[in-house]
Amino acid sequence: MASEKTKISRSSNADDIKWIAKCMDDNKNEGQTVEVVRKYCECMVSKMDENETRSVTQWEKSHPKERKECDKVSGWK
Repeated sequence: MASEKTKISRSSNADDIKWIAKCMDDNKNEGQTVEVVRKYCECMVSKMDENETRSVTQWEKSHPKERKECDKVSGWK
């Protein structure tokens, strides 16, 4: 049985899964549930260009609009 940390959308490719896992690790101490963090990270990765080389944590700093949208989608408080 997969843990909450590893439950990732089946539409994600291997590279997306890597970025989502890194994002989840970067945000694990932000006071959100694992599910909220997962949804946030999946949302952010879906908005990033396939050729992006920065991590979600780096990318979100220069993309406040996308960050706000993903905050809302994920239920981040």
